Formats: sequence, C-alpha cells, structure tokens
Amino acid sequence: MKSLLAAALVCTAVSGWATQVRDDRGVLVTLPGAPQRIVSTLPSLTETVCELGACQRLVGVDRYSNFPATVRQLPQVGGGIDPNVEAIVALKPDLVLMAVSSRAVERLEALGVKVVALEPKNAADVQRVLGVVGTVLGVSDAQRVWRVIDAGVQAAAQSLSPAAKATRVYFEVNQGPYAAGQTSFIGETLTRLGAQNIIAAELGPFPKINPEYVVRADPDLIMIGARNMDGLAQRPGWAAMRAMRERRICVFTPDESDVLVRPGPRMAEAARIMARCISRQPR
Repeated sequence: MKSLLAAALVCTAVSGWATQVRDDRGVLVTLPGAPQRIVSTLPSLTETVCELGACQRLVGVDRYSNFPATVRQLPQVGGGIDPNVEAIVALKPDLVLMAVSSRAVERLEALGVKVVALEPKNAADVQRVLGVVGTVLGVSDAQRVWRVIDAGVQAAAQSLSPAAKATRVYFEVNQGPYAAGQTSFIGETLTRLGAQNIIAAELGPFPKINPEYVVRADPDLIMIGARNMDGLAQRPGWAAMRAMRERRICVFTPDESDVLVRPGPRMAEAARIMARCISRQPR
C-alpha cells in the first residue's frame, strides 16, 4: 500500500505558504496557500471536499452537485463538461476543481484562475484524488477517508452468501446504453462483492453497448437507474432474457443512482446498495 501511495499520489511539495500538486493532466499547479474560495464542477470532487471537512470553502458548484444537502444552496455554474466560465470568474475563486474532460480548463487558466483537473475512474484513482485534494486543502490525513471506504466495501462483500456471489450482473450506467465495465470503479466494486460482470474488461470502463450483447450474455440480474428504465422491454430480444422474464431487476432511485455512479467518498454506501440488490434475488 505504501508503494502504491508513493507512486500514485501526485502531491509533490509543501513549502512555506506554497503548495504544489500535479493534476490528472500532468500539470504542476502551484498554490500560494490553502484555497478559501473553491468552485467544484464535478459532484465526486464536491463530495470529496466536504468529506475532508472543507465544505464551507465551496462558493460554487455544478448543477449536478447535490450532496451533502448544504451544497444545494450554493450558486450553480452550469454542467461539468461545459460550465459557465463567466459565472465561475464572478465568484472570484482561488481554485477551481474540475474534470480533465471539461471544455473550460484552458479558458479559465487563460483568465488567471487556478485549476486542478481531476477525473477518478477507478478505485485507485479515488484513493489518489483524495490525497491530492487533501494536500490542496491542507488536510494532513486525507487517506483516513479511503480506509473507511475500503473497510465499508469489504464489509458489504462479507455480508453476501457464496451463492449470491455467483450472480452474473449487467449494470447500466446511462442511456445509450452505457454499461459499467470491469475496469470501472463500479465494476471493481462488483468484483469485490464476488459478482460476475458480463461486460468484458477489454471493452473499457464505461463502454457503449449494443443491446444484443446483453441478450447474448443473458445476465442473472440487471442493475439500472429509474431514469433509464423507459423502453427497456422494447429493446430487441430483451423481453426474452431470464432477468426480464423473472423481474430480476434492481431499479435504483435517483438518489441511489447518484451514490452508485460517483467515484468518491460514498463508494462504501454504493457497495451496500449493490449488495442488498444481489442478496434480494431468488436462488
């Protein structure tokens, strides 16, 4: 674990009032001091800031950041991919946390705004990002959050019977359909729970799937959010699948879906939600 942290944590130096971190673009960002006015445009990063005890430093968030409840009162600056640059600048942040894939990174930097771009996609990324954000915030033991997450996922796995752990699962992340692959943080959690993900690892973390792929795999269980349920039975061949015929489907509420699809501090809760879903299936 120590070697993993040494290799993966991208915090590089803390000297006097200056802090340097290397973000997921490989850019070395120097901050003159611990930021007090932070804008976050990625829900998982918003939740990470709050979990590390710095929620009061947030002055703006993206439209999807809704946890904890206090962030719902903050000014919204648009979506994560295409945030409103003018709205962000108007908040006078001393740091913006955003996804690498955001279209606003270069424009904000051109305006003199400090940006740290982070985009966790798997469990190792979540652990690393906790370290980076902790360094930015001046939190000495950010990895305590990871230890709680890891223990929670392990406890969820231990709650399942050997029979339940043999379940073959299809997890749909979004309409398209986009699935959770084995190399995604969701897929990794399913693996730790002992479930078998029908999406092949070589397809990547969140591949767009031909619905016929799922028909051929014929999973024991479908996990899907309520937002994505429309037209499920009308997909070619799906009505004949065992999971559809026997209603072996877990339909997650919007709040549950938010927990499940965010690679951040609530990953242990996500593991418990998935474990409950698996345990309720008939054997």
